[in-house]
Amino acid sequence: MANFFPRWTNWVPLKLVVCAIVIACGLSGATWYYATPRYTKIGYRPIQPVPFPHDIHVTQLGMDCRYCHSFVDVAAHSNVPNTQTCMNCHTQVAKDNPKLEPVRESWKTGKPIEWVWIHRTVDYVFYNHAAHVNRGISCFSCHGSVNHMPVVYMAKPHSMGWCLECHRHPENFLRPEDQVFNLDWKPEDVQPAEFVAKYGQPHDARDDFSKKKKLTQTEIGETLKERWNINPPTNCQGCHR
Repeated sequence: MANFFPRWTNWVPLKLVVCAIVIACGLSGATWYYATPRYTKIGYRPIQPVPFPHDIHVTQLGMDCRYCHSFVDVAAHSNVPNTQTCMNCHTQVAKDNPKLEPVRESWKTGKPIEWVWIHRTVDYVFYNHAAHVNRGISCFSCHGSVNHMPVVYMAKPHSMGWCLECHRHPENFLRPEDQVFNLDWKPEDVQPAEFVAKYGQPHDARDDFSKKKKLTQTEIGETLKERWNINPPTNCQGCHR
């Protein structure tokens, strides 16, 4: 019988199998790297030169986030506190604590403390802190319950898909501007009548929000989204400038 196919075609099935294996391994590897905590750094908890328990300073002592991160609501980039900020308190409080020796040494020499960055946006992404916190996006949304962390760690993925989830559905994250730095805030804390008196309610709402016992996150978010005319960009130029 005549051979209708050239001899090299005998290798085609094997080549297809090899290609399929390579593609499957590539996809598995990419998923393992880019879609897991190894890439997003969830749980990343570096050792800092000075232990700073946020739970004590924020929850127990009631310090506002902006006392240390004083640029967060006025600038694109938030700041790490300088030694002067620490020494405003620690010249009197725990002034002989050995754990604070690096702070005292920095104060004497003028050499900054070399804090280890945890939440650091990559260079090709533009992120404006002030634009977010001044329009109802809390520290909690991006950093988690820092006020209950003895040691700060990476609690959110900060991936592109994670950011887009908020940009596409901001109503799921918005809160009143006076609660942005209250990391324990919950939608049920809102008094409906007071909220409606201040912000109104969506024009297409079927119910009178002021007469409800509680408002949901969606109801609060939709109200603020319309009130503040929030329409976050979802195209590339929004973050990659």
